[in-house]
Amino acid sequence: MVADNSFPNSVVTADVTRFSTAGNVEQTELLANEVRVALVYNGLAHTVMMASPQDLEVFAIGFTLSERIVSTINDIKDVELEYVSNGVIIKIEINQRCFNELKEHRRSMAGRTGCGLCGVAQLKDAVKPVQVVGSDIRFNIAHIDPILVRVKQLQQTFALTGATHAAIGVNENGEVIYLFEDIGRHIALDKLIGAMSVRYAAKPAAVLLTSRASFEMVQKAASVGIQILFAMSAVTALATEIAEQSNVTLVGFCRDGRANIYNHGYRLQGSQLSQPAVVGL
Repeated sequence: MVADNSFPNSVVTADVTRFSTAGNVEQTELLANEVRVALVYNGLAHTVMMASPQDLEVFAIGFTLSERIVSTINDIKDVELEYVSNGVIIKIEINQRCFNELKEHRRSMAGRTGCGLCGVAQLKDAVKPVQVVGSDIRFNIAHIDPILVRVKQLQQTFALTGATHAAIGVNENGEVIYLFEDIGRHIALDKLIGAMSVRYAAKPAAVLLTSRASFEMVQKAASVGIQILFAMSAVTALATEIAEQSNVTLVGFCRDGRANIYNHGYRLQGSQLSQPAVVGL
């Protein structure tokens, strides 16, 4: 196990044989760690996910909010981590109203099993009702290049392993106020959402993803009022559709002085654009 004080237990060592045409070399390599994480609500097992083992409390809070299991942070009463031999159990206490709704939802999904329509029901359930965000944020798109440089310096687990995604929250001045890494891009965003929900005074003006932006990422962002979502990689067609309906500014391919603005470009100062386009920064 690697002793890294910033990310305890986030990386492990492995002996590998590195092949090349010049010959094989035996060496030690650092690998991103991943553990089983079980989410349990009021004693009811809900789901098991694979995640990086750091920042799991804020992950649990962010997941609970972004999946709309609760409406607000005040609906979460307690979060407790229990480390077991084969992973981590996160025990989350939510208020009785939210718990009753969760149980009813689970019963509804279970009741459709075997009827021939469960696949249709699951598809419908995958895209949650549109949640529209506000319009007060303005952000200078010229901040993106300095942020990308800063991210390379701060993404420590990725620097060691090359295996993690990150979700980065920045303020109006382009300063990084949150950076969370995980082997799962959705989980990295949930960690950020959890942190920003606990620390009300430090809500980011925009969020940058080192991954692509799928509809789930836009949906999670909108669920907590994030108005601007940048992605270093591509966006999907459904992501642009959800962003348009949710009033989220969605920008993809943020790299090397360029970006694709897909939705609601009015928030981006310096872009001179309100329609989808490719711009040079």
